[in-house]
Amino acid sequence: MGARHLSSRLRFSAWPAPAKLNLFLHVTGRRSDGFHLLQTVFQLLDWGDTVHLAARSDGRIQRLRELAGVSESADLSIRAALALREYSGCALGADIDIDKRIPAGAGLGGGSSDAASTLVGLNHLWGLGLSVGQLADIGLKLGADVPVFVRGQCAWAEGIGEKLQAIELPDRWFLVISPPCQVSTATIFGDPELRRDHPPVSIDDFLSGRCGNDCEAVTRRGFPAVDAAFEHCRALGLRAQLSGTGSSLFVTFKSQACAQAAQAQIQGSLPAVLARGLQRSPLLHALRTAAK
Repeated sequence: MGARHLSSRLRFSAWPAPAKLNLFLHVTGRRSDGFHLLQTVFQLLDWGDTVHLAARSDGRIQRLRELAGVSESADLSIRAALALREYSGCALGADIDIDKRIPAGAGLGGGSSDAASTLVGLNHLWGLGLSVGQLADIGLKLGADVPVFVRGQCAWAEGIGEKLQAIELPDRWFLVISPPCQVSTATIFGDPELRRDHPPVSIDDFLSGRCGNDCEAVTRRGFPAVDAAFEHCRALGLRAQLSGTGSSLFVTFKSQACAQAAQAQIQGSLPAVLARGLQRSPLLHALRTAAK
């Protein structure tokens, strides 16, 4: 990092950007505009990125660190800041720096969470006073997963992912396994063999374990590294599930000790992170702390 970056960091405030899991994902149809209709449950995790933000008086919005494979114009955090400024008419700018831990194309919501934390953080730093609903509406234009991170609660989701109902989930630990590949949502949703007619299910169906991920078959067929990770988990007696439309798998545990034992089995063969499920995002706590 350069001297400019180090000196700028002194003015920064830190905003958590947690990862998420899709505990199931059903594709129930397709709209006339091509967007897929879904049912899913978003589980927030205690692991993820950290977005560092500093307000600028000159109106410039910039990131201080490159993200591998992501141009500044495609960076969701930059796009979120620009969208917030356009919506609010604010003349301020921002320096944005992200400590990246969530891999790209993993189905863990890294870019969407970064965007949500940028919206929430800059709404506070710029003194805009916009409501959570307004921020969620801005976020939806950036990506279907952004609103759940803005609202900061585990949720049952329908529509294209924007119809959210807060849900209380059991206290669980997760082993999150990320094979060495990126999976594009557009690639999965564009696959002609993807099932798109799953009958709608209820929350009771989900809680009783009668749900899965409609994207798993096409993802495993198209991405050998993902299929190999599933097979490796199966050989170890671990029941893995796919998160969203990405490459990451997760295994659910009732206790930290059981999750740690499984991590010890798989560590060295595949990248595996131990994470605890959260009911509410640490972003909400950061906002309350900043507002004091």
